[in-house]
Amino acid sequence: MKKQDILENQVNLAYLALGSNLGDKKNNLNKSIDLIQKEGILVKKKSKFYSTKSWPNENYPDFINSIILIETKLNLTKLFLKIKKIEKKLGRIKSKRNHPRVCDIDIIDYNGKITHRKLGNHKLNIPHKRMHNRNFVLFPLYELDKDWVHPKLNKNIVILMSNLTSDQLLGIKIA
Repeated sequence: MKKQDILENQVNLAYLALGSNLGDKKNNLNKSIDLIQKEGILVKKKSKFYSTKSWPNENYPDFINSIILIETKLNLTKLFLKIKKIEKKLGRIKSKRNHPRVCDIDIIDYNGKITHRKLGNHKLNIPHKRMHNRNFVLFPLYELDKDWVHPKLNKNIVILMSNLTSDQLLGIKIA
């Protein structure tokens, strides 16, 4: 039992990617951050807001994205479930993949660990499977931690950013 008590009090660091392309997008992200903090999760740093075209369908509204660094005593499963609860509270409804949404919160990194598991109807992949190809994740993450290293690819964020296409590099701006 003592081991479990120690693990439950462990401080965990995680990067969360926040995104919205419906309604008052910046307000949606700010509400996400407020609700995360109300769950007792410390937001240590937050990036600026970044704007990108919706992908893969550019006819959908543009996205506003941000990254936050959090500190929590929640284990990965509990953090994931809290995030899903927050998304729902903000009005996220299950829809087709890549469709517009009020709020999307992804765990990008959790203590630099690699995790793949299924939680109910959800797949939890840490680090996020496609994060290293996404300008809307890499730019704000770089803003927070220029020395961040992808746990699975073992590549520094600067190298990951240098692998983006010119369209990806030009397709993002501070919102």
